[in-house]
Amino acid sequence: MWLKKRKEDLQINLTPLIDVVFLLLIFFMVSTSFKKETKITVNLPEASGEPSEALPASVDISITKAGEIYINGQGLLNRQIDTIKSAIQSVSNDITIPVVISSDEDAPVKAVIKVMDAAGQLGFSNIQMATQQPSEES
Repeated sequence: MWLKKRKEDLQINLTPLIDVVFLLLIFFMVSTSFKKETKITVNLPEASGEPSEALPASVDISITKAGEIYINGQGLLNRQIDTIKSAIQSVSNDITIPVVISSDEDAPVKAVIKVMDAAGQLGFSNIQMATQQPSEES
């Protein structure tokens, strides 16, 4: 007599898998940094006013105390206006997005004006200057 084996329904318990995925999701949400950090040290000038919202797409230009120019974190070889214009164009050809200039408070005015001029010559009309809130000690 042949013994008939009863087939059992195979089931995979998904509860531990869902728990692990949920814990990973919480870990990544907590450990993610939402602050935009750069490696360029710029001491922004102070200004009172309402902080603006973070811009989703923008051309970020940083000018250091020594007058060095960085566009979206990439340093330029020289400070000629043609170099600045070509670097801005390589980042974006959309002239409707804002250009945010973060210049050190001791940066040469000539460098700031040159960057503003280059952006204006390319047709950018939304040029913004980044500042920081005044400290309580001032």
